[in-house]
Amino acid sequence: MNAFAQPSPPPLTPCIGVCKLDTQGYCVGCRRTMDEIARWGTLSDAERLRCMLEVLPKRPGYLPHRP
Repeated sequence: MNAFAQPSPPPLTPCIGVCKLDTQGYCVGCRRTMDEIARWGTLSDAERLRCMLEVLPKRPGYLPHRP
């Protein structure tokens, strides 16, 4: 292992640890559907970023989260 190797960046995720589905089927924390949450680990970073920047902000009740 290279002593100067950069650590891997954390995975892209909108999850804030508030995992409960509302009556419309969206997570109250991140606004993803159960299907999106289940598939998240198989998506590329580009697909995750697109979802976070283009899809989720259009969902009802979406609030941008800041780290």
